Amino acid sequence: MKRMYALIAILVVFLGFAFFQEKNATNTANNSKVPTLGILQLMTHPSLDAIHHGIIQGLKDSGYHPGKNIKIDYQNAQNDQSNLKTMSTKFANENATASIGITTPSAQALASTIHNNPVILGAITDPVGAGLVSNLKHPGGHITGVSNGSPLQKQLNVIKAFMPKLKTLGIIYTSSDPSSTSQAKQFAKLCKKEGINLKTYTIANSNDLNQVSSQMVTQVQAVYVPNDNTIAAAMDTLVANADKANVPVFPSVDFMVKSGGIATYGVDQFQMGVTIGKMTAKILRGENPATTPVKKFQQGKMIVNVKQAKKLNIKIPAAIMKEAETKGEVIK
Repeated sequence: MKRMYALIAILVVFLGFAFFQEKNATNTANNSKVPTLGILQLMTHPSLDAIHHGIIQGLKDSGYHPGKNIKIDYQNAQNDQSNLKTMSTKFANENATASIGITTPSAQALASTIHNNPVILGAITDPVGAGLVSNLKHPGGHITGVSNGSPLQKQLNVIKAFMPKLKTLGIIYTSSDPSSTSQAKQFAKLCKKEGINLKTYTIANSNDLNQVSSQMVTQVQAVYVPNDNTIAAAMDTLVANADKANVPVFPSVDFMVKSGGIATYGVDQFQMGVTIGKMTAKILRGENPATTPVKKFQQGKMIVNVKQAKKLNIKIPAAIMKEAETKGEVIK
């Protein structure tokens, strides 16, 4: 009888051990199925942060919840090109299931480092000009994503509505930024068609902004700023110099209006991030980047800075104010 009890005890121990081994194997298998998504952001800035937050929301809307069924490896390069390369290599070494590059430099760093797993473009103004894809409708490789095509004509219309007698407009951007350079060329064509004299000013880095903008505001009636991360991060400098000359600044991005711009019809950065997140979810589920067209996101809203308009004694057109109040945003 004692021998029988001993055999039963051994059997119970054996079965318990086998059960836990099987459970651990199952958990390991399940964990291996959790995708890793690398998110590489150029630097900390409200516009880029909004895109990042939108991406997370888009993933959640699509059933991917960070920490539960997806691992997010978020890296911020703090505007350091060497960091972009190091962080891209990190994603490659950990074999991230997919990676998102927020801004052109981030996407370029990922594209030059990751050659097999999907790379998703996160708000790239000119993916073809930046050498990331050869065709927007048929990317053909492992790279696709979302392009933040600014509604340039609408933005120019806003400037004209505020300043119907405008003759000389200044545009300032970073010469090494392919996105803002591309946008500036397109904007120049629109101004030429409208009979507006567009004077171009460029900077190499944020250290140049004070001197260049000080000169610019003495030669123009208003200033336009395209999507430019360097200027966005130093918007206070530009606005301070423009205010001294009583010259209004019309940015292309909502957060730049909040930093002292007058108004714009700007792309909704958060909603663009949501679009990026939803596209990423489809790719994580097996959609092929090669046959997934790059999506041009132009969903925008009217943003008006009432406080800044009052400071410069500029009247806000009634139609623009109404649109900002009903469909957009009013900063007081």
